[in-house]
Amino acid sequence: MAIIITDECINCDACISECPNHAIYEPDEEWSYSDDTDLSGTVTVPFNGHEVDADAPNDPISDEFYYIVPDKCTECKGFHDEPQCASVCPVDCCVPDEDHVETEEQLLAKKAWLYNE
Repeated sequence: MAIIITDECINCDACISECPNHAIYEPDEEWSYSDDTDLSGTVTVPFNGHEVDADAPNDPISDEFYYIVPDKCTECKGFHDEPQCASVCPVDCCVPDEDHVETEEQLLAKKAWLYNE
């Protein structure tokens, strides 16, 4: 399952540099699939089948606190033993996202997709 940042976030910036997938963004910041991944141009998102422009900016998910793009979050699988955002968060607001439950196999497949592995 992806990780979500709750509204208890104090916008401290501790998590953003820890994310290996560049899935964490500042409040009100646009995001794209291609940000620090190998994706470019038109791609098919494997877990929902939608075609997207990986380079296109997407609307921010939050304008109040840091946020995680669920389509880019792999819970650090394939990189670390635990989600790094949660391990460095001083207020414990990086928690499992019950709306985006995924198996370890799915998370590793997402990582492979993000990095053309």
